[in-house]
Amino acid sequence: MGIVLLKLSIALFSGFLIGIDRQIKHKPLGLKTSMVICIASCLITIVSVEAYIYFSSTDQARLAMDPMRLAAQIVSGVGFLGAGVILRRSNDVISGLTTAAMIWAASGIGIAIGAGFYIEAFLSVLLILVAVNVIPALLKIIGPTSLSQTDVSLKVVMSEEATSTHLIKSLQHREKKWKSRKEKNIIIHDVKIRDIEENKQQLDILLSIPRTMYMTQLYDMVKKIDHVLSVAIEQK
Repeated sequence: MGIVLLKLSIALFSGFLIGIDRQIKHKPLGLKTSMVICIASCLITIVSVEAYIYFSSTDQARLAMDPMRLAAQIVSGVGFLGAGVILRRSNDVISGLTTAAMIWAASGIGIAIGAGFYIEAFLSVLLILVAVNVIPALLKIIGPTSLSQTDVSLKVVMSEEATSTHLIKSLQHREKKWKSRKEKNIIIHDVKIRDIEENKQQLDILLSIPRTMYMTQLYDMVKKIDHVLSVAIEQK
């Protein structure tokens, strides 16, 4: 009984570590959900292993039974939770993939603890947290410029007198120095233009801006461009 309680307690703590990381970042996978997944996965694994030991009294029975059969179903069964946090937003951006992976990882950690692999489970928790927090932060500092930028969807409505080329030239900004590129670069990736009512133009622009730049700064910059009537910004 003591070993079972220890396993479930370790599973609860592991789920807590994963859940608190998602909770701090305001992601769909909350603290309670993460702990429940990890504890339940651990419990099912314990039941699977203990049932094998208890019921397989003969060599023939042992050959007929699989001690990890129930645990194997956890990985596929938890998929519906992962699918529930993957969202497709109005700008065709897919979000929630990391959270879905964390749900899958939490179930795997619970299985490992239930099977008695404590050190492996603990190291996995640490490496997962490093992978989703430390490494991306380091890459933003020392990695390519693209990793220190964020993608933004921009919708601009311009008057009849406007020229779209002037808007594009006013927005796009490329610095030559490495440090300046990380702080000031604005790169346009895609532009869609269509005519709307009263001979106005609407431009849907996908661009990358430095992560240090506020959305309000970009908004003010676009609003100051000649013949711009309205601006809508959405961060991807």
